[in-house]
Amino acid sequence: MARTRDRSMGRAGTVVQERSERTRRKLVQAGAELFHRNGYANATLGEIAAYAGVTKGALYFHFASKEELAEAVQLWGCALLHESVRELGASGLRPLQILIDTTHWLARNLREEPAIPAGIRIAKEWAGLREGVTDFHRVWLAAVCELLGQAREAGELRTEIAWESIESLVAAAACGIEMLAGTGMPYAELQRRVTGLWSLLLPSLVLEGAEANYRAGTPGTYPLFRPVDAPLDAFGTPVHRVNVCHRRLGGACDDD
Repeated sequence: MARTRDRSMGRAGTVVQERSERTRRKLVQAGAELFHRNGYANATLGEIAAYAGVTKGALYFHFASKEELAEAVQLWGCALLHESVRELGASGLRPLQILIDTTHWLARNLREEPAIPAGIRIAKEWAGLREGVTDFHRVWLAAVCELLGQAREAGELRTEIAWESIESLVAAAACGIEMLAGTGMPYAELQRRVTGLWSLLLPSLVLEGAEANYRAGTPGTYPLFRPVDAPLDAFGTPVHRVNVCHRRLGGACDDD
């Protein structure tokens, strides 16, 4: 009898814990959405609780303040970034290709995942005002520089160019993706711009001729490398992509 009662209490405790975790996730998601839409200063806890479909009391059970909730949103965005980098690394890609794909990940998730633009907006509003808090901007820049450093250690980058110059150029370009997204341009256009960015950068970064080993576009697109002057269709897709790819790889094209 006692064992049955203990098992029942254990199951009830598990249900309560799962419900609590679901409520917390809903609040973080709601916070991300409203911080992204309205900014940290303008979003209210009452609005966030209502958006999540919970009471203010439930919100305060999980988060003592708006700042604490905003910190949770920042941590969520950073966790998504780190998870993406880990998954790309596990696929066996070169560090520089992982970096390229991570910039495409950012471009996509600035549109699809509210925690990413919310984290950037919170970081901007908190800049210089709070110490010891998570800053998605810094975490993003650190991830970019870490992957670039790995590419350097793997011998992927040119050695005749000063490392500080390479790091500064790539970091500035990677951070500029958020600025482009902030203009409200359609995702297809943003995707095309990020692809064009890497098409321009790759020949300057890697050993001569090695750019053919990299894909400037999103995962699953071809050719591996698209020259800057290669034409694009309305959706940012290279025209005559097979012929361009073959030329870069030293092969013959169908129309040669």
